[in-house]
Amino acid sequence: MVKGLYTAYTGMINEQHRMDVLTNNLANASTVGFKKEGATSQSFDEVLAYKIKDTTDPNWARPLGDISLGVKIGENYTDYSQGSIRETGNTFDMAISGSGFFTVQFTNKKGEQSIKYTRDGSFTLNKEGYLVTKDGDFVQGTAGRIRLDPLQPANIDEAGNIYQNNTRVATLDITDFEDYNYLEHYGENYYQTVEGFEEKAGDYKIVSGYLEMANMSVVTEMVNMISVSRAYETNQKMVQTYDTSLEIAANQLGKV
Repeated sequence: MVKGLYTAYTGMINEQHRMDVLTNNLANASTVGFKKEGATSQSFDEVLAYKIKDTTDPNWARPLGDISLGVKIGENYTDYSQGSIRETGNTFDMAISGSGFFTVQFTNKKGEQSIKYTRDGSFTLNKEGYLVTKDGDFVQGTAGRIRLDPLQPANIDEAGNIYQNNTRVATLDITDFEDYNYLEHYGENYYQTVEGFEEKAGDYKIVSGYLEMANMSVVTEMVNMISVSRAYETNQKMVQTYDTSLEIAANQLGKV
C-alpha cells in the first residue's frame, strides 16, 4: 500500500513539471523566434524486494520479486521546427526561412562578451549605425559587427547580403549545427553551444521585413494543460484514497 502512495506522489511531481513547461510555452506565445519545449517521463529502474525480519522463516531475506517505484522526470527537449512568418514592413526585421541562427555578440551585466544564437530577427540600428538586437547586443556579420549608414536606405537579399547605394556593405553570419542537442537555452530567446558541437552550412533564406513567430499553437498547449491537470488530479485522488485506507488500518482495524 505504501508503495502505491509513493507511486501516486511521483506521478504528481511529474505532472507538475509538465505543467511548468507548458506554462512557459504559453507565456512565450508572442515571443519572436521562440521554440517550444516539451517534457519526457521515465520509469524508475525496477528493484528487487526482499522479505526481511521474518523470524518464522529461516531464509528471512527471501526475494519477493521485482517492483517498480513509479515515474520520474525525464529530459526536456526543444522543438526547432519553423514558426509562422509575419510581415512587419521594417527592413531590419528579418526571418530565417529554413535552418540556422542569427549570430549575436552578447554582453552580460558584468560587461563580459560571448557569442549567442537566436531566431529572433527583430533588429534595429543604434545611434552609431551598428545593427543590434532589441536588447542592444551586436548582430554579427561574416566580418564582425555590422555597421551601416543610418541615413541611407538598405536592402537585404535572401543570402543575407546587406546593400546600400547598390554596394554590398556586410553579410549576416548565419550559423547552423550538425546536432541541436549541443545547444542549450540562455535567457529568454538566446541559445549557446555546449562542448562537442559541430557547425555546418545552413540551408536557409533571409526574408527582410518579416519576423518568425513562436512555433506553437495556443489552443494545442491549452488542451495539453487540461490533460496534465486531470492526470495530476487523478494522482491526487489516489493519495487521498491511500491516506484514508492507512488511517482505517491504523485506527480502526484490530479494535476490540
